[in-house]
Amino acid sequence: MEESREKEGLQALGAKTRYATDYAPEVLETFENKHKENDYWVRFNCPEFTSLCPITGQPDFAEIVISYIPGERMVESKSLKLYLFSFRNHGDFHEDCVNIIMKDLVKLMHPKYIEVTGLFTPRGGISIHPYANYGIPGTKYERMAEERLLGYKY
Repeated sequence: MEESREKEGLQALGAKTRYATDYAPEVLETFENKHKENDYWVRFNCPEFTSLCPITGQPDFAEIVISYIPGERMVESKSLKLYLFSFRNHGDFHEDCVNIIMKDLVKLMHPKYIEVTGLFTPRGGISIHPYANYGIPGTKYERMAEERLLGYKY
């Protein structure tokens, strides 16, 4: 296990957990997708996501759901957890958090398709549920992204 982890260059898995004090995309790590010829879903659910309102500094709470069809690389789950936790002291609007997460993951692992949903708890009597997605341009995954976005229902 340790040899395989080292071969992939993974630092977080199996190491003592160190939490970033602010937004830290550099903690994200990937490993090789052993089934890249297959289209299949990977889903992560983070029910304890927190960030800060950039205006008031008050905490915002959400469930973040990340679903993707991997390409060559996959995100390592512990590094993803540390990355999502790095938003705790980060001030951004709900929509920004969801789009930043999606863009960071696209840049990191170049998935065939990815979608990120933020189910933020109510503040001032209103809850916000931003959704962002991406599919590789010029492929069926781009068409899939468009269809899922246009047909999105919570």
